[in-house]
Amino acid sequence: MTERTTLHRGRWTLEDRLESGLRELPVEVPPGTAALTVRLTFEGGVIDLGCAGPAGFRGWSGGARREFTISAGRATPGYLKGELEPGTWHVWLGLHRVPPGGVPYEITATTSTTPPPPPEEPAWPGVPERPPRRDLPAPAGARWLAGDLHSHTVHSDGTLTVPELACRAVARGLDFLAVTDHNTVSHHPELAAAGARAGIVLVPGQEVTTDLGHANVFGDTGWVDFRRPSAGWVAHAAEHGGVISINHPLSGDCAWRRELPPEARPRHVELWHSSWWDRRWGAPLSWASLWRPDVIPLGGSDYHDPAQHKSLGEPTTWLLVHDDDVLGALAAGRTAVTTGPDAGAPTLLRVEDELIVLGAAGSVLVRPDGGRLVVRRDDVRVPVRSGGMHRLESHENEVIALCG
Repeated sequence: MTERTTLHRGRWTLEDRLESGLRELPVEVPPGTAALTVRLTFEGGVIDLGCAGPAGFRGWSGGARREFTISAGRATPGYLKGELEPGTWHVWLGLHRVPPGGVPYEITATTSTTPPPPPEEPAWPGVPERPPRRDLPAPAGARWLAGDLHSHTVHSDGTLTVPELACRAVARGLDFLAVTDHNTVSHHPELAAAGARAGIVLVPGQEVTTDLGHANVFGDTGWVDFRRPSAGWVAHAAEHGGVISINHPLSGDCAWRRELPPEARPRHVELWHSSWWDRRWGAPLSWASLWRPDVIPLGGSDYHDPAQHKSLGEPTTWLLVHDDDVLGALAAGRTAVTTGPDAGAPTLLRVEDELIVLGAAGSVLVRPDGGRLVVRRDDVRVPVRSGGMHRLESHENEVIALCG
């Protein structure tokens, strides 16, 4: 066995962060290398970790890990396994939080001619029984599917494997789940098999994550470069047949503050996020009206960990699907958002030229033009007057359902 070690050591300052928030440190990988292991140590602050090879992106773990290994047969979650091309690699350090006194750091990168042992076959959780599905009105040849458009696994900062997450989604009664790990696509190769075994559609996704805002890209689009301007993310999604949404635009330090010209603004917005815990707060609606007039509302739980005390499918995004084409329904904007997938949740659907209100007697239907209608029964149908987002509110102005 032959090993070679590269050491980078220093102190990042607040001035360094302001000059460039992403730093690239070179590591030479000689021919015949079977494994690359990188270890990061630092004191204070928050430094994210990732890497690229001569051929491009090879992984990202953000602040979730301080060590990774890449080889032909296996890689740390968040990183792409495969042959290690010889040449100059770069360790990526994201200077996420740097205090005034700076952050001392050390990078140790070790190349080895001996590959790591093959990975153990992960244990599969038992596939749970699915709760009964809601039977919602739909045109001939179509059906409404319940899902969640924002979740994370061990491939970024979640705690569950892909199979574990899939089984939890089935137990929750979901038909589809977008797996949107931060700045990586290393989870994508696992999704089809895990979804088929659990009986759920797992939609490939990536949460493109920066200090100034997050966006989800849905579909098998390949890796989206978070270092590019936001318009580049939008262009990448369009060029590769994906759908992009702006995530939780008013959620704490993850709020959307990135530059994006009006002509490039996506219609899809994760308006109903788990952080909108008091939906009498009208700021998300005001933001959406300023973003663009034809916003397509989405919902996402941003599920990471069972210990977070949040559930998959809270909120639930419903898609009116033809021929089981989940991504096509999402792209077309045939969406509705409810508090959850359970029967009895107040629901607002658009089916062709009709709005259908279910389980919401005593609520108020609010149209895009601001017009309002009191809903007196649990099953009400009214004609659609115009395009745009409609919503149901309680008598206390709490948003209880949305539809695109």
